[in-house]
Amino acid sequence: MADMSPEDWAFWDTWMRAQRLLVRELDRGLQRDCGISKAEFSVLVTLRRPMRVGELADALDWEKSRVAHLLTRMEKRGLVARTEDGAGGRRTGIELTGEGRRLAGSATRVHGANIRHHVLDRLTPGQAAAIRSWSEQLIERIEPA
Repeated sequence: MADMSPEDWAFWDTWMRAQRLLVRELDRGLQRDCGISKAEFSVLVTLRRPMRVGELADALDWEKSRVAHLLTRMEKRGLVARTEDGAGGRRTGIELTGEGRRLAGSATRVHGANIRHHVLDRLTPGQAAAIRSWSEQLIERIEPA
């Protein structure tokens, strides 16, 4: 492997800082405008239909224990409800409540507006196309088949 030049490191550091700042601002927007964390938002938008907890963990690419703890907190807030799933009647399913669906819709609009403000409105069509193409190539190289 080739060594990284100072210019390579400067590029990398700038890109990583931009990512951190963007994630921080988007997280702050969700917390400020919707009262939820990015993790809660991820659950709300992923749970479009009732799912088993393991299925939700797989969809989010999170550990099942992380999902279970977050769901417990969200259940206490009235955003999700456990459902019976399977012949044994075990409470292994999860679905959005009416309040959860309402918040998912509202948070999606707020988050989308923040993404538009911080990113999309500031890109030229050429920049957007280049970033999308590069991102797709990176995903293809890294993501397991």
